[in-house]
Amino acid sequence: MSQVARNLEEVEKRIAAAARRASRDPAMVKLVAVSKTVDQGRIKEAWHAGQHIFGENYLQEAKAKIAALGPGPAWHFIGHLQSNKAKAAVELFGLIHGVDRLKLAQALEKAAAQMGKVQEILIQVNLAGEESKSGTSPEAAAGLLQEIGQLPHLRVKGLMTMPPFLDPEEVRPYFRALRELRDRLEQLDLGKLPELSMGMSGDYEVAVEEGATLVRVGTAIFGRR
Repeated sequence: MSQVARNLEEVEKRIAAAARRASRDPAMVKLVAVSKTVDQGRIKEAWHAGQHIFGENYLQEAKAKIAALGPGPAWHFIGHLQSNKAKAAVELFGLIHGVDRLKLAQALEKAAAQMGKVQEILIQVNLAGEESKSGTSPEAAAGLLQEIGQLPHLRVKGLMTMPPFLDPEEVRPYFRALRELRDRLEQLDLGKLPELSMGMSGDYEVAVEEGATLVRVGTAIFGRR
């Protein structure tokens, strides 16, 4: 068994244990292996070890990897996306995690319409109000969700956040806040939002305890870049 396969097995065990601690079904949590800057060889090791979803931040790098691995893996875009790169993102990715503004949503809508595709997205929320990070404010999330809901070629599957870089217990309130925001938005009858993308290598167990359905883990699987 390769080191990547061993790491993957350990992460999956920790996800399952965290889910059980929160009385959740571990099968409800999906692991996104963050493969940005990771070479194709190690990505293939993860794929052969059973990993199905990979997350990329850079379009050109992702395009080469997707072509090399061929059909099978699912690919998520997890980085900051510029509106002028919307067409490429729609061509390459099944789920785009970081939609944070109407202009970007409209660009994705146009690209998806041209391809005859319904593009699945997540709305990114900046819970801490950090200027260094993208994301709509919690207060503006309902309005953005309502506006995107008018775009027929986009389907909002849920919410995503990147909390401040703190110790796991210090970021727990941010994960809980995203889940609570999702619950409030669903009560507004703006559609179901089953996915919560939150948690990375240092805090994914806490994120799972607080309701994450997608955890984005890179270093714990592939090692330091």
